Amino acid sequence: MIKVAMTGVYVDDVARAHAFYTDVLGFETRMHMDVGGGTPFVTVGAAEGAQQDVQLLLEPGQGPIAEPYRAALREAGLPCIVFSVDDLQAEFERLSGLGVHFAQEPQKQGPMYLAILDDTVGNWVQLTQMKG
Repeated sequence: MIKVAMTGVYVDDVARAHAFYTDVLGFETRMHMDVGGGTPFVTVGAAEGAQQDVQLLLEPGQGPIAEPYRAALREAGLPCIVFSVDDLQAEFERLSGLGVHFAQEPQKQGPMYLAILDDTVGNWVQLTQMKG
């Protein structure tokens, strides 16, 4: 069986992204190391023991591949990643209270509810809750 182990998100600033994804979104740090020359390798994952086998790599977003990709996603209003939540309205209220900017407030779309937020490091991020 093949499973997702790690996926990456290109970010403007790894340290700022790390703070946002942990302090604001509530992820926990899984790895944080220097891979040489001051280049950070930082992964986060769901807190409280959830999904221990899945990590999100916060990748430096500079370079000829990352920059056009990120700009195109942002311009099109497309999220770079989708996270599931148990209660979208509660997360929306909690994050709004922390000053998080939402490009799209919670709304029903097909079999789910979704909202899109700005992760402060160059990306739109979608939060999703399945109906029912």
